[in-house]
Amino acid sequence: MTMSVPATTSQTTLSNFPASQFPRVSHPDVECQPPKDSTEEQSLPDIEHAPVDDDPRKWSRARKTMTLWIVFAATMISGVTSNIQNPTNALIEKGLHATSVQISWSLAAFIIVQGNFPLIWSAASEIKGRKPIYVTASIVFLLASAVLANAQTIHVLIGMRVLQAAGTSAAIAISAATLADIYDTHERGTMMGVFFAAPLLGPAVGPIVGGSLSEPFGWRGSFYFLAVCGGIILAAFLFLFKDTFRLERSLTYQMALRQRTHNIKQLKSSSDSTVAEREISKDENHSHKISLMIRMRQCLSLALSDNTLSLADINPFLPLWKIIQRRNNVAILLANVYPYTSTRTLSMYYGYDALTIGFVLLSLGAGSGAGSVIGGRWSDHVVMKMKEQNGGKWNAEMRLHSTTLAMLWLPPSVIGYGWVADKHVHIAAVCVMLFLSGFFSIWMYTSTVAYLVDANTGRSCSAVATNSSFRGSLAFISTLVAIPLQGIYSDLQTVPSQDALGDGLLYTAFAGVLVIMELLILLVLRKGASWREDCEKRENSAT
Repeated sequence: MTMSVPATTSQTTLSNFPASQFPRVSHPDVECQPPKDSTEEQSLPDIEHAPVDDDPRKWSRARKTMTLWIVFAATMISGVTSNIQNPTNALIEKGLHATSVQISWSLAAFIIVQGNFPLIWSAASEIKGRKPIYVTASIVFLLASAVLANAQTIHVLIGMRVLQAAGTSAAIAISAATLADIYDTHERGTMMGVFFAAPLLGPAVGPIVGGSLSEPFGWRGSFYFLAVCGGIILAAFLFLFKDTFRLERSLTYQMALRQRTHNIKQLKSSSDSTVAEREISKDENHSHKISLMIRMRQCLSLALSDNTLSLADINPFLPLWKIIQRRNNVAILLANVYPYTSTRTLSMYYGYDALTIGFVLLSLGAGSGAGSVIGGRWSDHVVMKMKEQNGGKWNAEMRLHSTTLAMLWLPPSVIGYGWVADKHVHIAAVCVMLFLSGFFSIWMYTSTVAYLVDANTGRSCSAVATNSSFRGSLAFISTLVAIPLQGIYSDLQTVPSQDALGDGLLYTAFAGVLVIMELLILLVLRKGASWREDCEKRENSAT
């Protein structure tokens, strides 16, 4: 079922948007631009700053802060959901008479869906707005959690974990775009840093919550807990959250509207030609056909004057292509994957249970959270400083300068973690290296995600969703590769699955991959601006 977006004070249609105020930008996706005036064009805002009713960037600090913390809480629950099952896998296997392979599938299916379903949510949010998608996804999550808590077979559990992943993925994809809606460039890095602490702390807290609830309530307790959290989040989105989406600032919406208008014009032109070519006869049947065609033309004219869109007008894969066809985006997307396999090492070589492992991994979560907040503030500081030095002018690549400090320390921190884990050093040393690895990796990650938002004006939601897809898919693959690579020199009789390298060599090799990722960031820092300009020229020449 499709629904059109009504024209309200929170979402104005293009019919209410004066042509003289429409931003003249170099994107081919924006239709109905007035004739270009090279002198005046330079002083006009880009699509990100197009005038809108009830501009979210002019909201009060209290309204913005409430919006930030609502999406923070929703994303935090998404992170908790991803790992809350881990401490209870043995209980689920016993209670539902499942095999270890089926338990593995419940985990793998969650990772893949949570990583890739944001592509659907992000495309829908560019048509229906942010709030309807948040509400729909929250309902899906709530229902899935309730059914999970009462599942009687492993097949139901796997299916509901997939739905859970789909529901939680909306917050991951749309929240960063929501922040881009309400915060301007000079403050975006700081707020992104605060926000990204949520999906980083969530996975660290998840095992602790799951382990704590499983003791008194069994494995179902974790999912009842998620159902309660889902209900609270749903209520927050329904009654406290105000939609931040403005269609005038969405290139995805403008592109879909342009395509819809083009199709209707073609159909109307074809109808007009058919009617003109036929001679009107007195034949009653023929007159009836002509009458039907005239009514069809009237309907087409009415559709042409309607500037609202429905979900049927959006292609979720076209925005994805718009993102990955740019070399600067692909380089950053490939540089944004940081997989770790600490849980297996702590279980096998330190003999820790899931709850204890959860407490150890809090060091990784704490480091990641600190790196997110500090790195976000640092990126804004660097942008403002470079903007002043450049006479008030700036480009998106300036933000990447904030990653260079963390680049120096990340590979040594990862190598250090690998060897202290490999030599089974005291757990305090492991915690320190996990903290440093999380701190420097997320310092860089916060800046690179903010760069994706800055560099894809009007497509911030699609950019973040594409990043989520890359991270989810590549992290899943790297985890599958990393586990068998961990033990090439180990005793195959005692640990059959660990038949490759060991933590020391594995993470040394991974540090080498990180160096390549850092070189990709430096390449974008040097070439990114020219790549974006070339891509925009090609897009313009294609129209």
